[in-house]
Amino acid sequence: MKVNLPVRQAILDRKTYEVPSESRLGKLRLDFNENTTGCSPAVKRALAKISSKQLGMYPEYEVANKKLARFFKVRPEELLLQNGGDEGLRLFFDVFVEQGSSILICEPTFPMYRYYAEIFGAKVEVCNHDEEMRFPLDEVLAALGSKPRVLFIANPNNPTGTVVSRGDIKKILEAATDTAVVIDEAYWEFCGTTVLDWINQYPNLYIVRTFSKAAALAGLRLGAVIACPDSLSYIRRAGSPFPVNTLALVAAEAAIGDPAVMKRYVSQTKKVRNWFAKEASKLGVKVFPSGGNFILADFGEPGPALFSRMRSEGILLRERSQQIAPGFARITIGTQAEMKRLLAYVKNHFKAPGATNRNGRR
Repeated sequence: MKVNLPVRQAILDRKTYEVPSESRLGKLRLDFNENTTGCSPAVKRALAKISSKQLGMYPEYEVANKKLARFFKVRPEELLLQNGGDEGLRLFFDVFVEQGSSILICEPTFPMYRYYAEIFGAKVEVCNHDEEMRFPLDEVLAALGSKPRVLFIANPNNPTGTVVSRGDIKKILEAATDTAVVIDEAYWEFCGTTVLDWINQYPNLYIVRTFSKAAALAGLRLGAVIACPDSLSYIRRAGSPFPVNTLALVAAEAAIGDPAVMKRYVSQTKKVRNWFAKEASKLGVKVFPSGGNFILADFGEPGPALFSRMRSEGILLRERSQQIAPGFARITIGTQAEMKRLLAYVKNHFKAPGATNRNGRR
């Protein structure tokens, strides 16, 4: 049977988002910024206690929402739980973005901002980080003059690791009188910079958080949108009635009940990140400062071939050759042992370019 489905042109024009490849378990997973140590044992114990009757019920949110609000140090009416941070981000397009309207982003950055914009048929205004991956504050302030519907800032930024200061964010919020400013704080624990305490001072401010990184619940998909009650009410209107499953709620409650595990992971990751950056630099790899549980590295011309060889041998990095330039990769910071393994591989298989690379820097 021949049919002619009325698919929107925006869908036909774009590619599907690149998800992690299958069969990653057991490999050196340094590609998707996961917590490679795994979740708290308390999470596994809590999940094991779930009854078959609980699984047969629709999720109930009131108790979990109150507990998680206390964890975030906000009021329950300032918190909206979602099926991962990605779905939380989509709600901003449902609420603010129409076909032909615009959003503002600072590239390179998390690709889901552009992904959703293209699906909704929105224009994407772009300010670019410079060669040292510094945030383009002046360009952003100027671009806000065109009144984009939403400005998305990942802080720290993925994949560059760039951290925007509170002072700079304040300038942006005060300039964005006609724009919703979404600060994506997926990695905030690794730098300590947050503007969560400003949500009632700036009604144009929205914070997005996730339990996929520090809490190691990426497989259960739990995120949150946080804002002052009036501003958050618009986002609630666009949400589905049961966005988060029972397993994710139970796991999150257990994770926040065992905060020492997250604190230990964050502390160790920061130490390993700093150590790895120094060691990689000694091997001739250009490493950029990072506030996340990852670093951006430039291997130059030999990079693409090196990454391909790594993949074939079970070492997974997030190659950013297309998003930035050939030779760039985002590297998740794993355990000390995992990073030593990666360094040993790089030392044995990577030969740094000459005195200058393709961008004239070394």
